[in-house]
Amino acid sequence: LAAGWGSGAGTAWATSPGSCELVQSTTDCTGRWLSSVPGNLRGDIEELLLDDNTIQVLGNASLLSYHQLRHLSLTKNQLELIEPRTFLSSQGLHVLSLADNLLFTNYSWTAAALSALPALRMLDLAGNRLTEDMVSVLVWNLSSLESLSVARNIIMRLDSSVFANLTQLLELNLEKNYIFEIDQAFEGLQRLQKLNVAYNYLPCIVEFGLTQLKVLNVSNNVIEWFLALESEDLFELEVLDLSHNHLLFFPLLPRQSKLHSLLLKDNEMSFYQRLPNGTSLADATVQFLLIDGNSTNITTVSLWDEICHSNLSSLRLLDMSQNQVWYLPEGLLAQMPSLTQLKLNQNCLETFHLSEGDSLSLLMELDLSQNQLVELGADVGARDVLPNLQLFNLSTNRLQALPPGVFSYTRKITTVDLSRNRVNLCPQPAVVGEVESPPCVDIRGVETLTHLSVAGCGLRELGGHPFQGTSLMHLDLSDNHQVLSGDLEWLQHLALTLQVLSLRNTSLSSTAVDFSAFNSLVRLDLSGNSLTVFPTSLGLLKLHSLDLRDNSLPALPPDVVQTQLGKSLREVYLSRNPYNCCTLGWWDALQRVEGLHVADGQEVTCRYASRMLSPRALPEPILQSCRWQTADLALLYLVLALPTCLTLLVAFTVVFLMLKQKLLKMVKSRYGVSSPY
Repeated sequence: LAAGWGSGAGTAWATSPGSCELVQSTTDCTGRWLSSVPGNLRGDIEELLLDDNTIQVLGNASLLSYHQLRHLSLTKNQLELIEPRTFLSSQGLHVLSLADNLLFTNYSWTAAALSALPALRMLDLAGNRLTEDMVSVLVWNLSSLESLSVARNIIMRLDSSVFANLTQLLELNLEKNYIFEIDQAFEGLQRLQKLNVAYNYLPCIVEFGLTQLKVLNVSNNVIEWFLALESEDLFELEVLDLSHNHLLFFPLLPRQSKLHSLLLKDNEMSFYQRLPNGTSLADATVQFLLIDGNSTNITTVSLWDEICHSNLSSLRLLDMSQNQVWYLPEGLLAQMPSLTQLKLNQNCLETFHLSEGDSLSLLMELDLSQNQLVELGADVGARDVLPNLQLFNLSTNRLQALPPGVFSYTRKITTVDLSRNRVNLCPQPAVVGEVESPPCVDIRGVETLTHLSVAGCGLRELGGHPFQGTSLMHLDLSDNHQVLSGDLEWLQHLALTLQVLSLRNTSLSSTAVDFSAFNSLVRLDLSGNSLTVFPTSLGLLKLHSLDLRDNSLPALPPDVVQTQLGKSLREVYLSRNPYNCCTLGWWDALQRVEGLHVADGQEVTCRYASRMLSPRALPEPILQSCRWQTADLALLYLVLALPTCLTLLVAFTVVFLMLKQKLLKMVKSRYGVSSPY
């Protein structure tokens, strides 16, 4: 709507009868507890929104005054009936949304009403408890439809009769039904371009022949295989989503297509040309038993040769993550010269080889994380293997090294994730008695590299200058318990560029690191360490986010909000520290800083005696006790001594007055001086 209102939308709103809001030609009556369509709105409105009301019936006279209506939405009402003559005065209606109602109750009457809409382009019948027979009746006379949604109904089986008359249909949404069988239901939809059958119960797709289809989403079914029709016809298919199924084999795709996105995530897929024990199945075949009525066909296909017959030259995205792939057939990647994203994470790969023959010159993102990789190979001198690679994820494998100079091939690399491997960074410090240095990964001189994660790699004290020649902005050193146990000069090369630094769980102590040189830091994670004192050098930084969780801090400096850090900080994490409930002045100061969010404020606790309390609401007796504990001792001693001093002074004065005359006589008798009394 905002696009249609233009710059004058702020002044165009007005309150119309029935508490509806009017802007230009749109009337919004959403959530007004209306039980019927208001009859006193402007007669020239083109869009009427009646969502979230309690309308049960659209009567013959409900829309009688609105001849120019083009868009009507009645989503989330209690609509059970649309009378047959309801739309006779609104035959120019283009968009009708009836989702989340109860149209199953009187669907035949509603079908008669819909048949009076010759110009209807979009119809939403989602969430109405409709069966396939009901849908067939409702859309039978809607030959003008271009978009139809019957999602979230109880459709189980589709045949050619359900959508027979929808010759203009471009988009069909059938997701979240109970469909287990489709028998030539879409063959008559010659203009259909987008088909969504996700979240159903389809067991397989065979003889797929919808050549005009551009987008097919059959994710979240129980599909075990996908077989395209063996034909030389050009398929317009661009996006095929088979993710979250039970695929056993790589899909047998159309031989000629425009496919650019193939999504195969979360299946049970593998390749069978050879087995892990070395057995070759290059000549192995599989037989598919196809039963159609009384006829039975047995189709025999080779598990690998069929893939070679598919033209994958236009493929840009291939997602095979979360499968059971333990190797890639030779030549598979060579068929994909346009590939820019390859996701093979969460598989069983033990080796992965990069070669010039694979023609991955356009690849920008390669994800091999969460496999069992022990080796990453590359052809010697393969200077054009990954020239455009920008993101390389190798995390959670068993790698100890990478091919020498691998990052010299990747001239545009920006992000590398090596976390949770047993890799070391070059150069390694010399070890007495060792002739040969252990294998390591060399990232020195990779000028384009800005993001690096080596979390959980078991890094020890780093020697030399492992980051020299880089411009790292994000560095994750988390879960390396000994990486900070020595001279930290190796980190100083990043002082001017580093913006995000994670030192979580690195056994950091309060005096181990001086952060004052890292003037560009905006996010710093120091959680899970052994800090007992807040590092004073942090006060000089202009951080936006600071994580201090899981340390041993009894308090923060009382003047922390007065430092440069306190003025720049926007987000801070403080929980799981043993704060002293009687020294919470810093906490109160943080609460008063405008724009500062204590993200885990509800979890922050402080300790008083053996009790753990929330600093947000300390009991008054504890506050009183804390005041006594934190009072000025000199003032306390003065207050205690003052009554004693006053008592002594009064006693001395009384004694003096009582003995005054005797004292004067004694003085006179001793010195012989006369004095009048």
